Amino acid sequence: MQARVVVFPVKGRAWCFALPRASAAASAADGALPPPPPTLRDLWRGISSGGRTAPEKAEAVVDFVADKMNRAWIGFGSAPEGSMKSRIHSFGLKLLSRVRPSEVLLKSVTKDVSALEIVHPASINSRLVRRRLWHIAVRGASVHKKFLYGSVCLLPVTSVFTVLPLPNIPFFWVLFRAYSHWRALQGSERLQLLVSDCSDQWKVLEKEKINSVKDDNPCENARYSPWKLRPSEKLDRFLESKNLDEGLDCDTILSICQEYDLDKIDVLKYRDLP
Repeated sequence: MQARVVVFPVKGRAWCFALPRASAAASAADGALPPPPPTLRDLWRGISSGGRTAPEKAEAVVDFVADKMNRAWIGFGSAPEGSMKSRIHSFGLKLLSRVRPSEVLLKSVTKDVSALEIVHPASINSRLVRRRLWHIAVRGASVHKKFLYGSVCLLPVTSVFTVLPLPNIPFFWVLFRAYSHWRALQGSERLQLLVSDCSDQWKVLEKEKINSVKDDNPCENARYSPWKLRPSEKLDRFLESKNLDEGLDCDTILSICQEYDLDKIDVLKYRDLP
């Protein structure tokens, strides 16, 4: 699967790195029914079947818990206004609004992404764009590994609030953050592989049958690079005559988001970062 990253400056030296939003109506357009919620029996069959490695079994458990949390979160969002569940959902949205946009980017780079198309203004050097994207991946691997360990260590502490008659919000929030940091860590490692310079790491993609590389050394030919830089004059036109020292105005950001199907809230986060 190929993913696209749109890169452009938003304020001073701050750049936006955003993936287009996935079509939420894709499955509905096909007329397919949503899959039923997995059960403990399904999980047991998945982890007890032979041929699966320990990391794959651990990922199955994590995905099972994440699916349960996601369905519960959707239920909180559809609760009647003014109810306890509705208030918890509103409070959770406020907490989620504080998540850094780089984490959203890294979580979007899943293990299924085999190629990366990087769209950037033609006036910006392509090497600089790839270098900054690689820096985000390297820094993300370090940051999210640290916070993952911290979140896991906090789980036993927050579990003591289960004795209270109220929902254990601290526990589920820490559990969700641990899952998010784990996904972001996986995404950062995948992004490092995709935007790395010529190296033997690309052989991993060959083993996954992602690239159609027939040569033993994929670095000898630039055609086999998993990343492709796409300078865009259209992006330059959006940015021309704009004062980047003060930051892009909301109308310009909205136009770029509509053109490339980006989430305006995430783009504004890049602009408003301290």
